[in-house]
Amino acid sequence: MRLRDIRRDANLSGAALARAANWDRTKVYKIEATTTTPSDTDIRIWCAVCDAEEQTTDLIAMVRAVETMYVEWWRAARSGLKAVQRGAIPLYERTTTFQIYEPGVIPGLFQTREYATARMGRFTEFHGFPGAVADAVQARMEKQRVVRSGKRTFAVVLEESALWLRIGSRELMRQQLDHLARVATWPQVSLGIIPRDQDRRIWSVPNFWIFDGRRVITETPTAELNITTPGEVEIYRRLFVELSAMALVGAGAEHLIAKAYAQS
Repeated sequence: MRLRDIRRDANLSGAALARAANWDRTKVYKIEATTTTPSDTDIRIWCAVCDAEEQTTDLIAMVRAVETMYVEWWRAARSGLKAVQRGAIPLYERTTTFQIYEPGVIPGLFQTREYATARMGRFTEFHGFPGAVADAVQARMEKQRVVRSGKRTFAVVLEESALWLRIGSRELMRQQLDHLARVATWPQVSLGIIPRDQDRRIWSVPNFWIFDGRRVITETPTAELNITTPGEVEIYRRLFVELSAMALVGAGAEHLIAKAYAQS
């Protein structure tokens, strides 16, 4: 636990920290054992006593996010993926700047109905989620209005493999690639694609979306992670800059899409 590490780095015993903070001597033990959740004030005092005030903001954000950071898919989708899709709409509507990295699929905001149906159908089948796939797909299509509104900007970086990893028929993939090529011409969208033969400056990582530079959402096979701790968010922002620097944009991205289309 970071608070314990901070105390130890300051060469303080639990009893010494409690005395300096004017706390009951058992409070430090309970916080470090995670039987008591520290308040914002507790964290500020802890860091001040340990001469680690620079870590206060991150620690407060981490504690606040702990209950919502890790959302298991089986809990989120107990009533089907439609609820998951609709649940994200408020976040999408209040976000003005999206930074999106996808290594293996076309982002949901730019999917055709057929591509979304194929992907969500297989996801539902694998996990055994209830509910109609068509309802979940319709909810995803409704989310796409944030792109068409023209009030937001979307910086998107894809690995070239996202163009080649087929979901559904070849004709479905051609339709999806054709749609992606059109979306790339919209003024609110900046699309970059990292070529498969690129000399990597940085590795390929799991997908992540950055919302207004303050929240990151990434997914694992079992859960969705919501990251709001400023220090962690900053790492993802730096990562997006590095990935963007390797991507082809404009005519270069168009060429990669056209090549995948011709050979799909």
